[in-house]
Amino acid sequence: MNFSQIDPWILTLASVTVFITLWMGFRSAKSSKSASDFFVAGRSVSVGWNASAISGEYLSAASFMGIAGMVMSSGYDALWYPVCYACGYLFLLLFIAGPLRRFGAYTIPDFAEGRFDSPLFRRIAVCFVLFIGFFYTMPQMKGAGTALSYILPGLPYWVGVVVVGAVITLNVALGGMKGITLVQAVQYWIKMFAISAPIFVLLSVFGGYGHNLSLNHSSKDIAQPPIVQHIDSAAPQRKALPEKAPKDDAWIAPFGPLTTKAVKAAADALPVEQREAFLAQNKKPYSLLYTFSLIVALVCGTAGLPHILVRFYTNPDGIAAKKTTMWVMILIGIFYVFPPIFGVLGRNLMPELYTGLAGVKGTDAVVLRLPTLIAQKYGVLGSVLSGITCAGAFAAFMSTFSGLLVSMTGALAHDVYGRMISPNSTPAQRMRMFKWCAVLIGSISVILGCFVEPLEINFMVGQAFAIAAASYFPLLFMSVWWRGMTMKGAAAGMLVGGLCALVAAAATNASNLALDKGPMGKIFAGFTPLNHFWAGHPLLRILCEQPAIWTVPLAIILMVVISKATRSSIPSDARMKMLVLHAPEALGLKQEYIQEHQGSGH
Repeated sequence: MNFSQIDPWILTLASVTVFITLWMGFRSAKSSKSASDFFVAGRSVSVGWNASAISGEYLSAASFMGIAGMVMSSGYDALWYPVCYACGYLFLLLFIAGPLRRFGAYTIPDFAEGRFDSPLFRRIAVCFVLFIGFFYTMPQMKGAGTALSYILPGLPYWVGVVVVGAVITLNVALGGMKGITLVQAVQYWIKMFAISAPIFVLLSVFGGYGHNLSLNHSSKDIAQPPIVQHIDSAAPQRKALPEKAPKDDAWIAPFGPLTTKAVKAAADALPVEQREAFLAQNKKPYSLLYTFSLIVALVCGTAGLPHILVRFYTNPDGIAAKKTTMWVMILIGIFYVFPPIFGVLGRNLMPELYTGLAGVKGTDAVVLRLPTLIAQKYGVLGSVLSGITCAGAFAAFMSTFSGLLVSMTGALAHDVYGRMISPNSTPAQRMRMFKWCAVLIGSISVILGCFVEPLEINFMVGQAFAIAAASYFPLLFMSVWWRGMTMKGAAAGMLVGGLCALVAAAATNASNLALDKGPMGKIFAGFTPLNHFWAGHPLLRILCEQPAIWTVPLAIILMVVISKATRSSIPSDARMKMLVLHAPEALGLKQEYIQEHQGSGH
């Protein structure tokens, strides 16, 4: 590691973020004294705090770093990500948030068991908390390794993964849900400032957003006229784009490098004389299929993320849960205005990121590196702005990893240990198990994070959303709104849809890792033939890379068909449970499901 290359401002501001996170975690841990505090923050979080905390938890490394990196690498194609990330909360607001809170559980497996009176279903539901959680922690670890490698030049990627993983695991083990709620709420506002302040400075120095975007309407990959002659004749020009960068006409097109990569790979495998005809015939249909599947994954997946859903149990009641959801849509909608601007500016000003020659691999680093260009004119201001974005990046992956860790740890400590292995355990024993499970889950997440350096952050998060969309979303939506759902129907749909999405996502990741020129390529070399298969079968590649378009309908259809076939097993108290889910709290029908079992020692 070269200490002479370390920028003191960047290191200081990032360190302050970590210190504040730890300090707030230790401080909040003192007030986490009961099982309810650890799992649902005592059900006492106000609308304002909870909206900020959910936003802080939801705006992960994919939102802070990944969207900007994907806009830079793929152009307009990538804008579906921020749009659908925000739109998913509309589903939550309309269909799930209020009823879920009225049921009054600790975890989603609690809801699964309580809705169908089936301890077996709890076991199935716990598995998907872990599947979705681990897929979601991998991009957070990628963000951690990337950010720390940038802050400390020469530091191995895996060291950043280990350090950040250890810090967050300690925070969660100390205070549980109550311990991280305040931290995540504050981290939202840190991220909001860190993503917006550098943008205003960059646009004032290098020209407005419209002007920068207009430079990409030419298909010529040559240096362009100065970006802001009226501000500074010595200002950086748009640099020549490297060969790896997409051409301007593709980058600015509605169907660009992201949604057309499968059909282009298939065309490249054909004889030269057949390529143009193949692209003309297949480009639009395949791109539309990819786009629609991505939309389904992101919108429905948001309504199926266990670490977000469990947050609604921390509200006092269903009305507060719905108000919280509305404010979350507003807060994250404002945030998502800014990352795409980083992507546009990065394409013009730092095209070397396309080749990974700027100190860290790939365009995911554009948010961290772009503010350093200010230093050419304003000196230390550039370092301060870069330090601010690094602090925001740390807040992004730390807050999301915290929420994921609480969700997965709660599933093990409460659902597996407290409800399956030792149902007569005391709250103190469950709290102790929570801490041990936090260490276990944190360690596994760190190990998995060390393998995913070559993959795009946003792409990995999209796959986690696809798994959530095919498993938890159908379970919650159908269970909340259809009285005729049976346990066998719900379990079959969730298992088949979720496992299909999981296998498809895992196969896609393995084949992508096989393309890496570094050590990951050697580890996953056995999956290289899969890439040749994708080249000959672009439709199958899209259906595996974006499986939501077929796995979500498959799950719902199975739930309906099997529930109809097993209608005799509909829970006898299904009508009462539907009343609890939907009746206004003023009628006095709301029940805290988990308290019914605590009194009996369960």
